[in-house]
Amino acid sequence: MSRPKDWTRRGQWLELVPGKKIAGAPDREGAVEDFLLNVLGLPEKLLRKLQTDKGIEWRGDRLRLALFPVRPAGIDPIWYELNVLYEDDFCLVVHKPAGMNIHPDGRNGEITLDHAVAAYYESQGEQMAVRHIHRLDLYTSGPVLYAKNEWAQLRLDEAMRAKEIDRRYVAFVEGRIPPELTVMDQPIGKDRHHNQRRRVSAAGQTAVTHIIDREIYKHASLLRLKLETGRTHQIRVHLSHAGYPLLGDTLYGGYDALISRQALHGEQLSFEHPFTGEMIDVVDPWPNDMIELEQLLNS
Repeated sequence: MSRPKDWTRRGQWLELVPGKKIAGAPDREGAVEDFLLNVLGLPEKLLRKLQTDKGIEWRGDRLRLALFPVRPAGIDPIWYELNVLYEDDFCLVVHKPAGMNIHPDGRNGEITLDHAVAAYYESQGEQMAVRHIHRLDLYTSGPVLYAKNEWAQLRLDEAMRAKEIDRRYVAFVEGRIPPELTVMDQPIGKDRHHNQRRRVSAAGQTAVTHIIDREIYKHASLLRLKLETGRTHQIRVHLSHAGYPLLGDTLYGGYDALISRQALHGEQLSFEHPFTGEMIDVVDPWPNDMIELEQLLNS
């Protein structure tokens, strides 16, 4: 049985038509539970919660699920003009500019991406929790995925743990990367001599970065990279350890005369939609400083 395509959102409820086989089953409650778990892929934790909260009901031949309850944002809304790359009732993908944190780190007056998303939801008349699924470094730009309800959060968190969310980056590094360097597979841990840094360490966590494309300049290289794992500063640490630090990445030995931050941008994000199961591919165009850097290196 395939997932039903006839569904709609009505306020806090999602309505769908599961078919006569479910609606007319002798044990309709059992048939609905089987349908939700094994056809729709509803996480069991959420199913039990909906059952407890009376969040499953019938309206004629339509099955209704309370998937969009009113929830506090969990963070103060602060307006910032967001670049929305993808949005539907389950997911939001927005561009994070370099220099903006995703969530607060204690600095007074800081506007983070979470603050901006809370303000965006408010402007759209939505009352929901702000739930980012993954993070980017402060000075890395690129797409960030948000879950707009608990179903999406549970499914997308699971996809992150299973390494099923594909994140691709573009980076400019010092030096000419040799063609034989295609995979960097070294564990990464904290640097005990520097609180902000990470380093390759035998006692660290497994970390794998793939180089999937490259363009070589006179004294630098453009790389396209795919993360197999998502350790803090992973790309920066791996490339610095290999002897090719990111341009602008002074924390890991990079030269900062050509760009004022690490030359790293999340170029593409791909994930399976948590409800429909279709593949969603989101491309985030290069910011101006990366475009200008490429032009400078090509001149």
